[in-house]
Amino acid sequence: MIKLTLIIVVVSYLLGSIPFGYLFVRIFRGQDVRQTGSGNIGATNVARTGSKGLAIATLLLDALKGYAAVRFAFWLAESSNLADSQTIFLLAALAAFCAIVGHMFTAWLGFKGGKGVATAVGAFAALAPRAIVVALVLFVIVVAITRYISLGSMVAAAAFPLLVKWLNPTDRTTVPILLLIAASSLLIIIRHKDNIQRLLAGTENRWR
Repeated sequence: MIKLTLIIVVVSYLLGSIPFGYLFVRIFRGQDVRQTGSGNIGATNVARTGSKGLAIATLLLDALKGYAAVRFAFWLAESSNLADSQTIFLLAALAAFCAIVGHMFTAWLGFKGGKGVATAVGAFAALAPRAIVVALVLFVIVVAITRYISLGSMVAAAAFPLLVKWLNPTDRTTVPILLLIAASSLLIIIRHKDNIQRLLAGTENRWR
C-alpha cells in the first residue's frame, strides 16, 4: 500500500508539473511566458502573449494532465486488486491533489507555476464529474455577471468541496477524501492572492 501510494504521488506530481504553457510559448514564439502579464504559465497568461491558439492548447493539455493523473490512480489501484472503494477513491483524490500541486510548483521551473484551475478541472472531471459540471456552471454565471474570470474561479473552487459532498455517493465523500479536495480548492484560492488584492482595489482586469 505504501509503495502504491508513493507511485501515485510521484507520477501525479510529474504529470501535473509538465509546464505546457511555458513550453508552447518558448517553442512557438521564442518568449518566456513568465515575463508576460502575471508571470504564470497557465492558459490565461499564455493568451496575453498574443496567441489564442497556444492558450487553448495549454488549457486543454493542462486539464488533460490532471485527468490522466486521476485515471492512472484508478487504474493502478484497481489493478492492485484493492477491493475497498473508499481506498481507491482516496488514492484518486490524492492523485488530483498532487497533480494540482505539480502544476503550481513545477520542479522544472524553480517550483513556480500556474494557479491550477485547468488542472483541477481535468482531475476532478475524472473524480467527481457531476460536481465539476455544477462548478463550471457556477463559474460561467459568476463571470457572466461580474466579468471577472478570477472571481469565477475562486467561487467555483470554494463551492466545489460542498458540491462533492452533495452530489457524490457516501463512499466517495469520506473525511480524508473531502479534506484532500478542500485542500486543493484552498490552494487554488491562495494562488489567486494577487487577484484578490486587485479585486479589492478595483483594478482587476475584466474579461471582454
